[in-house]
Amino acid sequence: MDSFDVIVIGAGVVGPTIATALARQGRSVLIIERDWSRPDRIVGELMQPAGVKALKELGMVKALNNIEAIDCTGYYIKYFNDSISIGYPEKKTSQISNPIKPVSGCIEKDNDKLDSDSTINIETWDNDDRVRGISFHHGDFIQNLRSICKHENNVTHLEGTVTKILRDEHNSNVIIGVEVKDKLGNLQNHFAKLTISCDGIYSKFRKELGNHTPHIGSYFVGISLFDAKLPAKNKGHVILGDQAPVLIYQISPDETRMLCAYASTKPPSSTNNELMRYLQGEVLPVIPIETLPSFKKALEVGKFKIMPNQYLPAIKQSSNKNNGLIVLGDALNMRHPLTGGGMTVGLNDSVLLAKLLHPNYIKDLQDYKLLNQRLAIFHRKRKNLDSVINTLSIALYSLFAADRNSLKILQRGCFRYFELGGECVNGPIGLLSGMLPFPMLLFNHFFSVAFYAVYLNFIFRGLLGFPIAIYEAFDTIITAIIIFTPYLWNELVK
Repeated sequence: MDSFDVIVIGAGVVGPTIATALARQGRSVLIIERDWSRPDRIVGELMQPAGVKALKELGMVKALNNIEAIDCTGYYIKYFNDSISIGYPEKKTSQISNPIKPVSGCIEKDNDKLDSDSTINIETWDNDDRVRGISFHHGDFIQNLRSICKHENNVTHLEGTVTKILRDEHNSNVIIGVEVKDKLGNLQNHFAKLTISCDGIYSKFRKELGNHTPHIGSYFVGISLFDAKLPAKNKGHVILGDQAPVLIYQISPDETRMLCAYASTKPPSSTNNELMRYLQGEVLPVIPIETLPSFKKALEVGKFKIMPNQYLPAIKQSSNKNNGLIVLGDALNMRHPLTGGGMTVGLNDSVLLAKLLHPNYIKDLQDYKLLNQRLAIFHRKRKNLDSVINTLSIALYSLFAADRNSLKILQRGCFRYFELGGECVNGPIGLLSGMLPFPMLLFNHFFSVAFYAVYLNFIFRGLLGFPIAIYEAFDTIITAIIIFTPYLWNELVK
């Protein structure tokens, strides 16, 4: 009988990392992927510093090498005609708030250290007082992760489509493996003590945890710019104004990714010229002057990719009535990609789960009572980072895509709050980077922004506009509560 300790479904970002970690701890692992060829996607291209940290803890950070990755030192935010450059948190702060804690059994032969290559200078990284993120072609990074995973002694890799979960014939609540269809249509069963589903945003096996449907609130139109000049080198660019936010970041020496938010629950149509009207009428006028030539060339080429921006609150452990099944990655939890936090959450989940499932704590993965206790700890501990990244992504998108007056007041207040400097910028960027995983700190800064926005609006309205400012103050605070607290509640409590 083809039997393993663990079966991992999916080899995106999360699958190879959790498979590798468990294999290095001595578990036999089968990882199954529908297609092992290089994926071509516009998501998962900007990794926050906390994601880089997680790769180091897993001993897989070399997956960032030799793919012409570009290091990211922070953000450049353009708000109408004003702009501000924000650096990532200082290392001395990060080492206290979110120190590196390697996964036991995963670190050997400097696999927790980046190497210098054609685009990464490790001496520059080490001498920088601040942590760094990194951007790259998604497909190249995935192939590196997969390569590391495939070369593990305890890993068996298989190409095929998992068609269904197999259950114990005597106890339907116990998962014993999976059925797989290969390229020729042949079916084969594979068995394991534990099955981990990492099958992504369109997960087939999320339903095993109940009826949890992602919400689509907007879309991103992805565009490739070539030989583009940007206002700030090695920065992620956020362009704000009357339009929905535009993100720009370099992903290789000659290619830059632009993501243009389309604020609708339906994607823009390319058949009636709706997409081109949006790009030319709303996006083009706000593009930095340095970047305009490459953007115009991209419009002439006309190659665009459209993706939905989905939100799925973290599915709680109590939803899982199955013994021997774990759902991980985007199958478990999604957030708006505006903040680039998806890989950061997924990689940190792999780190936490690998630590909790180490053979020192749970020798037999079929000890379901102990396994479920460890999983309850996993779901509780992941909330700190998860709730910050997820809530921040939704709240910032609401502000940055402001479509009514109260949100525009908050948007202006947010930018001016950053201009205050000090902790008014260190706190938010620390939260965004994942290096300050503290939900109450997020709560404090968000409502500080809200009250500062109200204060600025009183100044803007002046004495004659005081009655209007009073009304707008109530409207703004209520709006802030509505767009923030339900999401934080969903992530932390519900």
